[in-house]
Amino acid sequence: MDENAFRKLLSDLPLGGLRYFGQVGSTNDEALAWATKHAPDLSLVYAEQQTSGRGRMGRRWFTPPGAALALSLLLRPSGTEREHIALFSGLGALALVTALKKYGITAQIKWPNDVLIDRRKVAGILVETVWMGARAESVVLGIGINVTPESLPPPEALTFPATCVLSEAPGPVERFDLLHILLEAIIAWRPKLASDAFLGAWDASLAFRGETVQVWVGEAEPTLGQVAGIEAEGNLRLSLSTGETSVVRFGDVHLRPL
Repeated sequence: MDENAFRKLLSDLPLGGLRYFGQVGSTNDEALAWATKHAPDLSLVYAEQQTSGRGRMGRRWFTPPGAALALSLLLRPSGTEREHIALFSGLGALALVTALKKYGITAQIKWPNDVLIDRRKVAGILVETVWMGARAESVVLGIGINVTPESLPPPEALTFPATCVLSEAPGPVERFDLLHILLEAIIAWRPKLASDAFLGAWDASLAFRGETVQVWVGEAEPTLGQVAGIEAEGNLRLSLSTGETSVVRFGDVHLRPL
């Protein structure tokens, strides 16, 4: 799809701006640079191919041409939203779970930022915030989705089992239709950020609920506990073998099932 057709496809959405790339290093980097030049709220950066795409903690995100969805949405948080910056990762993940339901796919959220289908990773979320002192001036919501089998990284590059949308859907999936539905879901969920409905839907979509997982925070030894739910600020609640509850906060953290 060329840029004109792409713009026409999304013309019914209230985007603040749109930048389309056939190839780019990183959509998040482009969005962060655009944020410094007064890009309006809900501006979208999209690329057919990323050569330097990245996930959390500097991991490389594989985006071959014409096989995946790679996008970054630049948001200008309102006063209320600035109080809940950590929830934007959940916004992206929950919107994708919602979008995939349109295709008969039940997806789950591996806290804090991955979307799984049948316990295999189909998408990752990378949220980066631009601060002006203590004030969050903008949020870049980066989303990478494996759509076709060609979008999967080579086996030696995988750090977690992976899948793609086309391999899991009971029927056809057109990449750009999925993008449109995803953006609609982000726009619909955003006003509900931090609401009981938002947190309840995220909680209900948690992967590995009731299962024992390992959670690493920075360089510390992993914590073992059963996934028990989501806290009000999007933190993860674990039930420990001692009967106590541990709350794991966003940051340099990753989770693996046993």
